[in-house]
Amino acid sequence: MTRTDPQPAPDEHTALDQFLDYQRETLLLKAEGLDRAALGVAVAPSALTPAGLLKHLAYVEDRWIQSRFLGRSDAELEPWGSAPWHEDRDWEFTSAAADDPDELRALYRAACERSRLATAGRGLDELVVTPGRNGEVWNLRWILLHLIEETARHCGHADLIREAIDGTVGE
Repeated sequence: MTRTDPQPAPDEHTALDQFLDYQRETLLLKAEGLDRAALGVAVAPSALTPAGLLKHLAYVEDRWIQSRFLGRSDAELEPWGSAPWHEDRDWEFTSAAADDPDELRALYRAACERSRLATAGRGLDELVVTPGRNGEVWNLRWILLHLIEETARHCGHADLIREAIDGTVGE
């Protein structure tokens, strides 16, 4: 995937997809070239690391699109299905520093591609198959907007952490 500016006047679904892809690629750019040690760096007082952000956002993609929107069981989605969530609610963050950097980037890219394929051609008013804990029923438009918001927020975190690691700033 190459980071491309969104088109200036697309239809709504294309705009959402393009803005989300732009943020996805931004996160990958922030992690580009970092080895395992650098991906595991946190900037105090936060415990966030570039590795944790990659793994967390891979989980977020799968949780919202595969589990909630499509209704797939969490148990069938790896590595999430076998993760020890009962022991560590933040497992995707805390386990990521030990993961291979290329495998982390591949995990995130694969989750993004699964999301892309699952939402292509779907109506923005389509509702999730699996409601939230309190019975919330989101439509695809809301989910894509949420993914844009969460990915962009974590790109800001990644930008600050990357600057602290090696001075790299900007896009």
